[in-house]
Amino acid sequence: MRLYRAFATVGAMTMISRLLGFIRDILIAFVLGTGLVADAFFVAFRFPNLFRRLFGEGAFNAAFIPLFAKEIEGNGHQSAQTFARDVASILIFALLLTTALAEIAMPWLIYIIAPGFDENPQKLDLAILLTRITFPYLACMSLVALLSGMLNALEKFAAAAAVPILLNIILISVMAITIYMELDQTKQAGILLAWGVAIAGFAQLSLLAWCVIKQGFNLNLARPRLTPDVKKFLKLSVPGIIAGGITQINIMIGTIIASMQASAVSYLYYADRLYQLPLGIVGIAIGVVLLPELSRKIRAGDNKAVMSAQNRSLEFSALLTLPAAVALFTIPEPLIKVLFERGAFDATATSATAMALSAFAIGLPSFVLIKVFSPGFFANEDTKTPMVFACISMVINVFFSLALFASYKHVGIAIATSIAGWVNALLLGFTLHKGGLFKADEQLISKLPRILVSSIIMGLTLYYMLPYITPYLNSDQNLMVQFLALFAIVACGILAYALSAELTGATSLKSLKQGLTGKQ
Repeated sequence: MRLYRAFATVGAMTMISRLLGFIRDILIAFVLGTGLVADAFFVAFRFPNLFRRLFGEGAFNAAFIPLFAKEIEGNGHQSAQTFARDVASILIFALLLTTALAEIAMPWLIYIIAPGFDENPQKLDLAILLTRITFPYLACMSLVALLSGMLNALEKFAAAAAVPILLNIILISVMAITIYMELDQTKQAGILLAWGVAIAGFAQLSLLAWCVIKQGFNLNLARPRLTPDVKKFLKLSVPGIIAGGITQINIMIGTIIASMQASAVSYLYYADRLYQLPLGIVGIAIGVVLLPELSRKIRAGDNKAVMSAQNRSLEFSALLTLPAAVALFTIPEPLIKVLFERGAFDATATSATAMALSAFAIGLPSFVLIKVFSPGFFANEDTKTPMVFACISMVINVFFSLALFASYKHVGIAIATSIAGWVNALLLGFTLHKGGLFKADEQLISKLPRILVSSIIMGLTLYYMLPYITPYLNSDQNLMVQFLALFAIVACGILAYALSAELTGATSLKSLKQGLTGKQ
């Protein structure tokens, strides 16, 4: 079906970006490890990266796409262009003001997002400097989100999904330069990386601006005007951003608390990078594609198609997310060891990061469910309900993070994030169902238990294979041997899942091919 093809397009682009992101993080781990410079850079990167995920990965579009789609379908191309121009004008004014104030107030901002750095003046000063350099990336990503929303509403998903690739290419190039210049674990390496982030933001913005112009939209800006449509957008956007980006807000809260423990920010960062791979490929793909799809169906009054799109999205997410969560929970240490343990990243860092990854894996399905359920509210121009649930989730996250941090340190923060994710997902799903906006169909009810059984079979396969593979994963082995061993266990897990899914009827190669190609 067309929906699956759109998922595959966005997912494929996201996979390329995340794989390049792994190469980037492998290089960062090699050069910076988990020390002072690494902690300072990850805080500097986390702040603008939070807004990239808030805006660029669907949350901004919660308010923009339904209104933009309504303008296109109800009033035509010119009216939609005027609406987008008015929103862009207001957005640019707000971003310029925010950036200027943030640059001035950066020392106080760092005290808020990393209060533990106050105990180390050198780390604090470096974090302030690096965040000042990276902060303009926030403004670029907000405008990228606007342009991405326009393209997604026009069903041009590939370009918007591909722009994050530029960030990783640029940062990989910067890391190659630092390795060549032998700047391992130096302040200069952190500064070069920060400038790479800023440059990447402008590169991404330029690429999408060109793509939007190719679609026939004029990007000339006008004086900021609070038109009725812009006021409606602003009214919807704040709760939509909070609701759509709550997972990232919770991670930011975790970063603040983790700053109290040496290297904890880095441990959580590397663990976050691994579980973001399936979350990006599946969750973001669904969030990006499902919202404009539901918006169009709701405008057309096709409730049957709305229900079908939600059910198939949930089925698709479970098919890929449940086995990924089981795998990350079962073999976190081999993954971390092979990908990151070299140079400044030692065995202690591997063990600490692996424990955090297992805790995040428990919440992975919930993070994707949030992406599946939220568009059902957003497409109906209801951003308030998801925002309320997001705030409840955030309170729960803070409570458990503080409660568990004393005993479990950074792992407690990861556990709290997962608990908060499940609370949010269950509240969203229950409310959609209660309001008649979502009902599981017979196919979904039949498939979900089979997918779960297939995932458990895969997990048991990985668990019993691990002792045989472990000797080949040790750091005294050749790097190629380690990668081949990791590839072997992952490939066996995928094969076990594919075979069990076929046998249980969870899915089949034929049905997947039909979904992606549209051919019967």
